[in-house]
Amino acid sequence: MKVVVCIKQVPDTKGGVEFNPDGTLNRAAMLAIMNPDDKAGLEAALRLKDQYGAEVTVVTMGLPKAEDVLREALAMGADNAILVTDRVLGGADTWATSQTLAGAIRNLDYDLIITGRQAIDGDTAQVGPQLSEHLGIPVISYTQELKVEGDSVIVKRQYDDRYHMLKAKMPCLLTALAELNEPRYMTPGGIFEACAKEITVWGRKDLKDVEDSNLGLKGSPTQIAKASDKVRKGKGETVNLDVAESVDYIMNKLQEKHII
Repeated sequence: MKVVVCIKQVPDTKGGVEFNPDGTLNRAAMLAIMNPDDKAGLEAALRLKDQYGAEVTVVTMGLPKAEDVLREALAMGADNAILVTDRVLGGADTWATSQTLAGAIRNLDYDLIITGRQAIDGDTAQVGPQLSEHLGIPVISYTQELKVEGDSVIVKRQYDDRYHMLKAKMPCLLTALAELNEPRYMTPGGIFEACAKEITVWGRKDLKDVEDSNLGLKGSPTQIAKASDKVRKGKGETVNLDVAESVDYIMNKLQEKHII
């Protein structure tokens, strides 16, 4: 069984967000991490490796520094890592990104592809489904539980206020929620091995069956005009009362504001 996991290096927004004067994210001023949904997808793949001996390959598209998240994935237990990087791929929106990833993955043998549901720096949740469309394979999104049965996967999928149990024949693509699992930590031995492993680097010439018109800024139908922080309105209030009094106080406040 061969599993491909798409991961992304994103800015860590927990420590706050900084912007450039033009309104774009100042990524250089923020710590970079592996996207949480992607890490859950990687953990799911590694559990398939533990159970069935699956071969796990991680793929990322980005700047050369994105090698850091590939090393992290290798240290967690991934077998192979591929970095897709090229100047002509810069400025890609979700459409161009999914086209790039599809061009890379067409070079690989796979039974299952796992992506995160969405990246915390864009929150579009578009790349996974677009990738499945480019590759012509089924997709199940919002995966919360996963098991393999023969040549198929059975997935518990979150859908609004309910769940779906779905079955798809491989090859197929799943998008993973961070709630899917608790990702494992890197081990000292894993870190040592990851540092010694070679990362495959691909550029534009290595992408299969993709037109130039679908890549990078030129191939991006959408562009971010500006990003800004939320404007905080009003102020918070701390209530130091016992439980019953706190409930009464909050209920009265809600009634005063005609919320209830």
